[in-house]
Amino acid sequence: MREDDLRQMIGRVKRGSLSRRGFVTRMVALGMTAPMATQLLAIAGAGSAQAQAGSIPAYTPTRRGGGGALRILYWQASTLLNPHFAVGTTNQESSRVFYEPLAGWATDGTLVPILAAEIPSIENGGLREDGRAVTWKLKRGVKWHDGQDFTADDVVFTWEYARDPANATTTSGSYRDVNVVKVDSHTVRVEFERPTPFWADAFVASAGCIIPQHLFGGFRGATARDAPTNLRPVGTGPYRFVSFAPGDNLIGALNPNYHGENRPFFDTIEVKGGGDAVSAARAVLQTGDFDYAWNLQVEDELLRRLEAANRGRVNIVDGGSIEFVQLNVTDPHREVEGERAHISTQHPAFRDPAVRQAMALLIDRNALQQFIYGRSGPATSNFLNNPPRFVSQNTRHEFNVQRANEILDAAGWVRGRDGVRAKDGVRLSFVYQTSVNAPRQRTQAIYRQAAQRAGINLDLKSVTASVFFSADVGNPDTFGKFWADMQMYTTTMPQADPQRFMNQYVSWEVSQRANNWQGRNIVRWRNEEYDNIFRQAENELDPVKRAEMFIRMNDLIVGSNHIIPLVKRPLTSGSLLNLRPVLSAWDNTHWLLADWFREG
Repeated sequence: MREDDLRQMIGRVKRGSLSRRGFVTRMVALGMTAPMATQLLAIAGAGSAQAQAGSIPAYTPTRRGGGGALRILYWQASTLLNPHFAVGTTNQESSRVFYEPLAGWATDGTLVPILAAEIPSIENGGLREDGRAVTWKLKRGVKWHDGQDFTADDVVFTWEYARDPANATTTSGSYRDVNVVKVDSHTVRVEFERPTPFWADAFVASAGCIIPQHLFGGFRGATARDAPTNLRPVGTGPYRFVSFAPGDNLIGALNPNYHGENRPFFDTIEVKGGGDAVSAARAVLQTGDFDYAWNLQVEDELLRRLEAANRGRVNIVDGGSIEFVQLNVTDPHREVEGERAHISTQHPAFRDPAVRQAMALLIDRNALQQFIYGRSGPATSNFLNNPPRFVSQNTRHEFNVQRANEILDAAGWVRGRDGVRAKDGVRLSFVYQTSVNAPRQRTQAIYRQAAQRAGINLDLKSVTASVFFSADVGNPDTFGKFWADMQMYTTTMPQADPQRFMNQYVSWEVSQRANNWQGRNIVRWRNEEYDNIFRQAENELDPVKRAEMFIRMNDLIVGSNHIIPLVKRPLTSGSLLNLRPVLSAWDNTHWLLADWFREG
C-alpha cells in the first residue's frame, strides 16, 4: 500500500466514513496484525489505545486471598527494589511486585489502566488533538502500603525525582523533556514542548512506577541511594513487603487494602533468585517445585523434553526483545581521569570499520536458531524487530568466514606467528563477556571458533548473572559499565512502540561515570544523524513518516556493526499447568501480577 493511501484511510476513520473494524480488516489483508493496526489508529489519533475486551484473560476468583503461596523462580537474582534505579530486567520486575504505574501494556499492544482511572483518549478529553498534552485521571481510594493516601502529589514527585540529574535514575529519559502539572488531587497533566505522538511513556509500564513522596522526598542527590525504601519498598501493589535478601530471594504478603476487586488471589509471593535457566526450567516443568520460571534461555530441545512430563507448559509471547553482541566504541583498557572506557577514547581495533564488518560476518545466526534457541530465538539482522510496521527490510545477515578474511586482508590486518592478526601494534584479540547461561556459552564458543579461522582471538569471559546485571555502581563487571571489548545479552522492549527502546543509542544516554553508569547507551556509540532523526520522531504525528524514521535509526546502528543482532527473544517462560499468569512481552512479567491465579 502506498503511503498516501494509508494516510487517506486513517483520515477516513477520523472523519467517520470508514469504521475502525473496516480499517483493521484491510490492514490484516495486507499483512499487518490486528493489534498493530489498532495501535496505528491510536497513535494517529483515530482510536483509543485502551485495552479491548479479550486483550487480557478473564479473572475468575470471587474473593481476595485463599490461594496459598505463589513461588516464582528467577535464575538472575535482583539486588535492589527501586524501579528508578533498576539496572537489568530482574531489578525492574522485582520492584514491580510492589510498585505500580498509571498503566501497563497488554500483549496486544493496548494499554490497561492500573493506577489510572481510565486510559486518556481524544474521546474522553484526555488527549489534546495537537499532541501537546495528555491528562491522566487517577484512581481514588488507593492507599500506599503504610496507609497513606496515593494522590497526584506522588505522581508529580515521581516526575521530579526521575528527571533530577543528581539522582542518576535509569528512567530519566522518560521524564527529562516533559512538564507535569497537578490539576487537582487526583488529576495530572503531562505537557510536551512539541507535538508528541507517543505520549504513553512517562508513568507507563516499566519506567512508569510511582513512588511515595512521603518516603523518598528526603533522599535526593547524594543521599538518593541511602533511602531505606530502596531495599524495603512501600508501594501500592497487590503484595506488601516482608523480606529481601539481595541476590537471593524476595518475599511479599497479600495487601488487604489493594485497590483491585477480589485481588490478589495468592496469600504470599516468593521471588527466588539464583541458579541457572536449566535448573529453573526443571523446577517448574519437571518437578513442579515452583509455579513459574522466568526467561527460560534454554535449548529448545531440552524444553520440549521437560514439557513431556505434563506438569507445566512453556509460554512463548512475541515482543521486541533481542539477543545481540556489542562491540565497544571506547577503549576499556585505558583510563582517562580515572575512568575506563572514557567517552573521549576510541577502541583501538573496533575504530576500523573493516574489523567490525568482519566480526558481523563471523557469527552463524541460523545455527543459533537451529541448534540452540529454536522456538525462542528466530535469527534476525535487525535490532528493532517489532511492531511489524517498524521492521526494516534493508538489512541482511550473512555467515561468511572467507569474506571476513578478505576484508581483513584488504584492510592491512596481517596474521602473526600465533595466527592472530595485527596492525600498527594492535592485535585482534578481544575479551568477550556475557552472563553465565548455557546458550550464551555455546554462542560464545561458536563465535570464537569462526573468529579463529579469520585470525581473531576471543578470550571468553562468563560473569554470574546476578553480578553481570547488578545495579551496584562499584561492581566492575556489570554490563552497564562494559569494561570489555565485546559483550552479549538480551535487551527488552518494554513498550509496543520503539521510542524508549531506540533511545539506547542517542548520545545523551551514554553510560559513564557522570551518570553512575546508568545511561542506556551502553555501547557508547554516537551519531549526529541518529540523534537528529530520533528528535524528529519524538514529535512526528504522521505515523507513516515516523515509522520510516525508526527504520532509518535501525539501519544506522546495525550498519555501524557496533551492534550485531543475533536472535529475536520472545518472552519464554515456564508455568505449572494450573497457573494462569497474565503475560505481556511489551511489559514486565509482573505487569499485572494482581490478576494471576490458580485453577482447581
